[in-house]
Amino acid sequence: QVQLVESGGGLVQPGGSLRLSCAASGIIANNLLIGWFRQAPGKEREAVSCISRSGGSSGYVDSVKGRFTISRDNAKNTVHLQMNSLKAEDTAVYYCAAKFFLGDFLPPNWGRAPIWNYWGQGTQVTVSS
Repeated sequence: QVQLVESGGGLVQPGGSLRLSCAASGIIANNLLIGWFRQAPGKEREAVSCISRSGGSSGYVDSVKGRFTISRDNAKNTVHLQMNSLKAEDTAVYYCAAKFFLGDFLPPNWGRAPIWNYWGQGTQVTVSS
């Protein structure tokens, strides 16, 4: 059974930074496509970023490009999301997601929540002064 555990959320001022982590267990991480999603109160869950099995490819939604960086350490079964220049509109619960995927690239539909097989419990990120 694949389990995903997020950590690193918290309260930060606008312009600040946070680093989220997603630890995977129950499987060798390099078999998994890993993504980050977020959900703000009253809004639908939206994709944030995705990273290929080897870490060689990554993708971001337009609203976080240039501010967020996704990375992975397959030796430690961990994926990180470095978030810089945070804005109030980044406030949300952030979820790690995983999907078994044969290819080492980003599928064009990675931003669609229903394609993902496993989800973590989420970690709250609040950006406020």
